[in-house]
Amino acid sequence: MDLVEIKAVIDSAKARGPEPLERFIRHRLTTASETEIQDAVEVATEIIDTVPLFMARAQQEADERNLTVVVAPLLEHAYRYFLQPMDLIPEMTHGLAGLLDDTYLVLRILQNLQNGPEPLVDWDLEYPAMFIRRLVGEKISRELDVLAVHALQEVSDNVSHFWNSITITA
Repeated sequence: MDLVEIKAVIDSAKARGPEPLERFIRHRLTTASETEIQDAVEVATEIIDTVPLFMARAQQEADERNLTVVVAPLLEHAYRYFLQPMDLIPEMTHGLAGLLDDTYLVLRILQNLQNGPEPLVDWDLEYPAMFIRRLVGEKISRELDVLAVHALQEVSDNVSHFWNSITITA
């Protein structure tokens, strides 16, 4: 997982300016004032900017706890989705607004990692996830929720298969 690539995607989207994100938010939050729209653009941009930090910290914590075999494949799902040129809201045509779905998926995967007996990292991701969910809308967020759960199930199946293969050969 090369977080430099994710940072490059974010920087490329930011280089297109805030206007695509402003238009997207204006369309989604039809009753918001201009100040609320500008505040939402600022908050959304800050959340998007934190994605590489969130992913790096989660990977570091997984490495320190010897949980890489479980965490790395989940982060890899988020990483691949982030770098796909065509996703639910493509950044190629929507600039920063196109990173909202990618960011939401990362947040949901990280939230799933928080649901274990001992959270992977001590972050409250509820607010950023709900904020981005509001912007992407229910339809897209439900699709991304399914992707996040599916990624978790896939990793769980792989770990179970691994343990079964060790048990059989032992």
